[in-house]
Amino acid sequence: MTASRPRGVFARLAVLPALGVALLAAMVAFATPSGADTTWSVVPASADGPDGRSVIDLELAGGRQVVEHVAVINRSTEPVDFAIDANDGYLTSKGYFDMRPSDAEPTDGGAWITVPERVTIAAGATSVVPVTVSIPRNATPGDHPAGVTASLETVSGQVRVQNRVGVRLNIRVTGDYVAKVAVTGVRAEYAGSWNPFAAGSVEVTYTVANEGNVRLVTDNHVLTSTLAGESGWNDPSAARARELMPGGSRTFVARVPGAWPLGPIGATVMAVPSPAGEPLPGVAAQRAAVGTTVWALPWPQLGSLALLVLAFFAIRLNAARRRRRIEKLIMLARQEASQEA
Repeated sequence: MTASRPRGVFARLAVLPALGVALLAAMVAFATPSGADTTWSVVPASADGPDGRSVIDLELAGGRQVVEHVAVINRSTEPVDFAIDANDGYLTSKGYFDMRPSDAEPTDGGAWITVPERVTIAAGATSVVPVTVSIPRNATPGDHPAGVTASLETVSGQVRVQNRVGVRLNIRVTGDYVAKVAVTGVRAEYAGSWNPFAAGSVEVTYTVANEGNVRLVTDNHVLTSTLAGESGWNDPSAARARELMPGGSRTFVARVPGAWPLGPIGATVMAVPSPAGEPLPGVAAQRAAVGTTVWALPWPQLGSLALLVLAFFAIRLNAARRRRRIEKLIMLARQEASQEA
């Protein structure tokens, strides 16, 4: 990963309390490090240098220790003194990996990592930094995400900006792995079509939570059923493929078309999990399914039917009036003819 501006990977801000939110947003947008050409990368490495990996995957038993490496590459034209830190990793609400701030005390995988506090790298040079991972003997089996970053702090006006670029560590402690999800907060709403002769859609909101101890991706399915039949929906988005950490959750919204408003509409959400990354032989993923019901009455269709009925009777009434008018005219014509005779 390479950093060249404050909005790089793992960026964090520390702002004086007197500054308002609007001012903060404005200043951050234009904050740049002193020396705008300061750029660097952090990548997984062996003791000899970068090794082509994008993340560091580890699977260790409790009590084990291993030494990994990251390469910090100074792409600038001046020497740079970088701060090195390790901390717990997590996923954002949209499923992207991030790290806790450097001033937060790590409590999980990040607490098991030891790195040098600082490293000074000459212009254009690369420094290989040792990363020692020590698993506690009583560590809970499963995944414990973490990361290692090289950071540089700069000050612009009253804003202190910490630019962090890091490498992700997927730390997995061996033991009994559990791949299990739960579906909660299922809510369905019907959206009718403006065209009374077209079906509407059902918008289903639901949350999938990882109740196991390993990273998971889920294949989500939503099935709706009415008196007219069933309609299904599979999430094709990239968000579906983003992983869920143990204890994490994500909310999805599905819009299932082809639903006619014929009374109760059943909506069933099924989440089928599978381990993220390497397969876990012998670990059976436990799927989850939850259903709900939403009522949809055919008001547009009933309104159209009412209009048709009204139009029918209006035409019948108008025809009757015209018939009586014609009969009256004929009668008057006959009377006039008889009077002339």
